Amino acid sequence: PTSFLLPFPSMSRDLSELMKEATKEVHEQAENTPFMKNFQKGQVSLHEFKLVTASLYFVYSALEEEIEHNKNNPVYAPVYFPAELHRKAALEKDLEYFYGSNWREEIPCPEATQKYVERLHYVGKKHPELLVAHAYTRYLGDLSGGQVLKKIAQKALELPSTGEGLAFFTFDGVSNATKFKQLYRSRMNALDMDAATKQRVLEEAKKAFLLNIQVFEALQELVSKGQENGHPVQLKTELRTRNANKSHEHGPVSGKETERTDKRHTETQSNTPLIRWILALSFLVTTVAVGLFAM
Repeated sequence: PTSFLLPFPSMSRDLSELMKEATKEVHEQAENTPFMKNFQKGQVSLHEFKLVTASLYFVYSALEEEIEHNKNNPVYAPVYFPAELHRKAALEKDLEYFYGSNWREEIPCPEATQKYVERLHYVGKKHPELLVAHAYTRYLGDLSGGQVLKKIAQKALELPSTGEGLAFFTFDGVSNATKFKQLYRSRMNALDMDAATKQRVLEEAKKAFLLNIQVFEALQELVSKGQENGHPVQLKTELRTRNANKSHEHGPVSGKETERTDKRHTETQSNTPLIRWILALSFLVTTVAVGLFAM
């Protein structure tokens, strides 16, 4: 549609600036939702957080597989920063912490997540010049808004101060996020693209955002049904699993501590309407998706 197309002269502007402008409207819509207020109050359950982490694992596995295939391709090579940005290994650590050693058999992959994965593989194989739209949207979002989520999730879910369960948000290879994002944007802006290619990248950035929204909607449905990987989920069981993982890695957890934690979370679940958990999940996924605007 002509309403989406930017005037041709604007294509001489930096790609990062154009990207932010092209997705401004959907970002403003997300800003005006009640999701942020709910999450800031710590209204997120362990079940929801695990589902989000699982979907992110599938997304980043596909994204980074295609990035590796195109790391020497001039349409992507300038923004290839695996040591600084890649998240698959970090997500594997988080999933093992939350689900245990058999996490690969436990994590769900909703249809919407699979659709996102298929799009990433298609782009990587057929139109690698569009990979930058997905990488920029995800990685710079993680470096920005994701850092706020890390602190909130750690407190709300009572995760260890040593960082277990939050490896996804930890970028050991980036000492200064602000400077790194400046470097990334400058490299991205230097990519050799004509006006038509820039336009396609902007369209892909919007598509990436919509794919993220579809994932959150699918996870929201799972939460409303109280299911994970086709089986009913009880919060108490999840917490026992998490504590079992902690016991395996850091020594036994006392029975009193486990009982106290189970009781506290069970009471929280029973006293909080389901809709508040759903809103919290919606905010979590949406914020991760649009975190790059906090730059």
